Amino acid sequence: MKMKMNKREKNNIILIISSFFIGLIVSFIIMNIFLPKEVGNTYNNSLTKTIEKVEDGVVLIETYTGMAQPSAGSGFIYKKGPLNAYVLTNEHVLEGEKIIVTNSKGQETEGKVLGRDSYLDLAVIEINTSSAPKALTFGDSTKTKVGDSVFAIGSPIGRRYQGSVSSGILSGKDRIVPTKINDKDEWVMKALQFDASINSGNSGGPLFNSKGEVIGICTMKLIEEGIEGMSFALPIEDAEKYLDLLEQGKEIERPELGISMTNISNTLQLINNDITIPDDTMYGAVVLDVKEESSAAKNLQKGDIITQIDDQEIRDTTYVKYVLFQHNKGDKITIYYLRDGKKKSTKITLQ
Repeated sequence: MKMKMNKREKNNIILIISSFFIGLIVSFIIMNIFLPKEVGNTYNNSLTKTIEKVEDGVVLIETYTGMAQPSAGSGFIYKKGPLNAYVLTNEHVLEGEKIIVTNSKGQETEGKVLGRDSYLDLAVIEINTSSAPKALTFGDSTKTKVGDSVFAIGSPIGRRYQGSVSSGILSGKDRIVPTKINDKDEWVMKALQFDASINSGNSGGPLFNSKGEVIGICTMKLIEEGIEGMSFALPIEDAEKYLDLLEQGKEIERPELGISMTNISNTLQLINNDITIPDDTMYGAVVLDVKEESSAAKNLQKGDIITQIDDQEIRDTTYVKYVLFQHNKGDKITIYYLRDGKKKSTKITLQ
């Protein structure tokens, strides 16, 4: 027996079928607009466009002494003027007498070192504006969060791999990383940690956020057995505040406490100075001597163990220097220390 549909039922079926096909069409449009597209074997994502926007601001830096090439690294153009442009890099990259800067187009030009600082591991190089295709934009690393996407552009192993890109995430902030100045003096730096791969030749190159803004300067990575993906960059704010001085070739003046120090682990030196450390004291910087009329002359004395300055824990003498070098003469700091096993604090105006 045949069933006959009335007009309303027919209209409902037509409406259902129409809605189904309209839904398919809308879904197809949304997928094409909002989802990444595959074009051949190329994955077209947002990072590609960002890299294209900034890659012309990154340069290769090679140094020469005679025919020898003692060092090579990376850098980036951060400012352009009518005649000259300015390149920022790591100070340790500049070991030779002659500096050759090669831009992303392969154009070479000789660079002039305007200013350098070994503690910050920073240097500013001047080049002709005609050799500077693009100046990069500074971001704000303080606004980044762990897990944010980052990428680096540089020249690992030198010219052959110029313009190499590596990407990853921000793994940590405000990391205190031990290092050495001129491969000799111990030092610490506060750094951004990230897992994008960098190698010899990446030093001095930019670390970017996902917008293509420079948030750091790639400086080092940990190289030890069993360690992978631990790279570090100097936050761009720590470099930016000294750029005017470096461009003018002026030395960065830093305050002093006027004390000589040693580490708790330096047992022989402590014995020679007749200083005894409490058994439960695990870290700190031990005062050996205080200069007359220095910043600390009226506040500290031989045998005091500095354990904290402001909000920074002091593990050893390198931490004291690091904290001092974040300040200017005339700044006031609060020092926390142990004297005869008792906790004390004092405020000092730096000279």
